[in-house]
Amino acid sequence: MKNAIAVIPARGGSKRIPRKNIKDFHGKPLIAYSIEVALKSNLFDKVVVSTDDEEIAQISKKYGAEVPFLRPKELSDDFTGTGAVVNHTIDFLKEQGENYDFVCTIYATAPFLDEKYLIESFEKLKNSTAKNAFSCTSMPFPIQRTFKITENERCEMFWPENFMKRSQDLEEAYQDAGQFYWTNLNIKSNEITFGKDSIPIVLPRYLVQDIDTAEDWIRAEYMYESIKKSQSIKKI
Repeated sequence: MKNAIAVIPARGGSKRIPRKNIKDFHGKPLIAYSIEVALKSNLFDKVVVSTDDEEIAQISKKYGAEVPFLRPKELSDDFTGTGAVVNHTIDFLKEQGENYDFVCTIYATAPFLDEKYLIESFEKLKNSTAKNAFSCTSMPFPIQRTFKITENERCEMFWPENFMKRSQDLEEAYQDAGQFYWTNLNIKSNEITFGKDSIPIVLPRYLVQDIDTAEDWIRAEYMYESIKKSQSIKKI
């Protein structure tokens, strides 16, 4: 018994990229990549898609996920966080007599998801006292030298004291990769996800791309095509 569940939130109301979760991405609906990798990892008793959309539900089932309910409207607006959606899924399954020790939230917009990182993160989490394990990646530039553009279209550094420092002398920073988030449901913590009770799983930057805008989508397509081409060359 694995006693772990994957939850993939996928509402139908994407605005910046209409129907994003099921939009064709290199021959498959985008959500299919997350479902297939979750199933391939063999970590989960169930891979559940939480959606308010019947078409997304049918496509998710086609690729092997379970859709035991259609998400209520009050959990399907622009302001509902992922945590509330995942908790709703866990509570629904508890009412059916199903209890799990671990849940992994996997975003529907993660075509670069690799099962080896899902497996690595689960192994590290279950053998630790941490509550969470999540995907992250290193920043491509020192955040200590970033600046903002002011109202009069000038520059203002967040940390001007770092202007003369060499990049290699500044501490490396990391960011959320937006792919997966494991949680041990038996451990309580008041820490935020990016805190001391979480294990960061560092992904290479070439496997990380947010897909929130049309420009993001185009970039992701080029990245995916390049990775697949590189993999095919290595096999020759």
